[in-house]
Amino acid sequence: MSDEPLPSNDPWQALRRYTNARIALGRAGDGLPTAPLLAFQYDHARARDAVHLPFDAEGVAAAAGAAGLPVLIVHSAAPDRATYLKRPDLGRRLNDDSRVALSLHAPPDGEPYDAVLAIADGLSALAVHRHAAPLVIHIAEALQGLGWRLAPIVVVRQGRVAVADEIGSLLRARQAAILIGERPGLSVADSLGIYLTYDPRPGRTDAERNCISNIHAHGQSYAAATQTLIYLMSEARRLKLSGVALKDERAERDGPAALPA
Repeated sequence: MSDEPLPSNDPWQALRRYTNARIALGRAGDGLPTAPLLAFQYDHARARDAVHLPFDAEGVAAAAGAAGLPVLIVHSAAPDRATYLKRPDLGRRLNDDSRVALSLHAPPDGEPYDAVLAIADGLSALAVHRHAAPLVIHIAEALQGLGWRLAPIVVVRQGRVAVADEIGSLLRARQAAILIGERPGLSVADSLGIYLTYDPRPGRTDAERNCISNIHAHGQSYAAATQTLIYLMSEARRLKLSGVALKDERAERDGPAALPA
């Protein structure tokens, strides 16, 4: 069966320049033409590779160390990738050795840290390898410029979003922000997300977190993501909350021109 070309007047075709979504692919009988079918299979393979790529925690920690903060490497309660994928609950908490190690780094003077920045492989180690270190340096420099007292940066193997709540609690940080590889899609396999919790502790719900997503080469820039996070963290400190009750109100307050490019 030969590929059937798209009709020249297909109204969807003009929209493809605005999105990576699979629209206006054409058809060959009841199926896809060969080229988009192969592209789909290729992108699916890239997404699977991103999930199973071994996490270079030491490399990420070494690069993140340029932020001028100590960097600690810990491990979730999921002992390996296969277990991590089958037991999301284990990825949300630390193993015993990591809990002990972090408790030794609580502030010695008893005064809580203003925030802790964590990095976890999540569902795309590829995203973390490409984006986490430069972004965490950007964020740490911005917060230190504002006079914030930061805990050591924590890199987590086999970690999910909620593990940051336990990290923040053990280090006695008032806020926890975790940079984590997002679930790969068929158009982007290296997208990074950031989740913020005020007063982090085990048992926090997703509704108590703010999310900044789609940080990658064709998505949000590091500068835009940093500005949004700094705004949310500043507001979280002022209002003493995060999650659904904490909104990004910059557009309403300052107008669209004030938003980062």
